[in-house]
Amino acid sequence: MALGAFLAGRGRLNLWTVFGLTWVANVASASLVYWLARRYGRDFFKGPTGRRLLTPPVLAHIEAQYQRHGTYGIFVARLLPVWRAVVPPFAGIAGLSAPRALIPLALASALWYGLLTVFVATLGTNLDAVVAVLAHVNVDRAPAEALTRTRQQEHRHE
Repeated sequence: MALGAFLAGRGRLNLWTVFGLTWVANVASASLVYWLARRYGRDFFKGPTGRRLLTPPVLAHIEAQYQRHGTYGIFVARLLPVWRAVVPPFAGIAGLSAPRALIPLALASALWYGLLTVFVATLGTNLDAVVAVLAHVNVDRAPAEALTRTRQQEHRHE
């Protein structure tokens, strides 16, 4: 995704295509995890391995929080880097309906990947300025300075 967004910023790819493919892939994979957890998750956590990973009281607490916070909890959690991955399986295990789980999941993913795509594309568009800033900030400035000199020489020869 980051490479695609960077190349979109450099004019090599279409920004909307990069975003669309990334968003569809993310929502599809998260939906698959949700459905698998909804179908098999409860049985797994009733077994010996599952009970060691999450004790019944902890699982009950997680389910209660999903029932309590549901839609907005899923939306907010999908915007937090570490928690993004655990939202779909636990929504499935908690028995949330597909619309209640997947709509906020898809909306949050659109916001997350939309902003990330635009941010990285902007870095690609403004690569010269980014390299110039890094040359002044970087503790080991030699690589950034070499890249800046190379870019300046390329511009002089154009």
